[in-house]
Amino acid sequence: MARTIDQQIAEAQARLYRLKTKAKASETRRKIIVGAVVTTEALKDPKIARWMASTLRKTVTREVDQKELVGLLAKLDAKAQSAGTGDA
Repeated sequence: MARTIDQQIAEAQARLYRLKTKAKASETRRKIIVGAVVTTEALKDPKIARWMASTLRKTVTREVDQKELVGLLAKLDAKAQSAGTGDA
């Protein structure tokens, strides 16, 4: 049985939606991995900690997101300050 053009269009649109969803999931996973690596390294290295804290303070503007980062920023600040104490 032949499909109508409208059915073919609907199927193509559904496939496109599935592909877009898959691409978005892949991008989100990539961001999580990169974020985890950078955060881990920042908590080890005062220079990276200083950069990351500064970058987050400049770029994270939503209040709800800023509240979520309070604890991390405190840890980053502590690591950044440890550069002068020999704890690096």
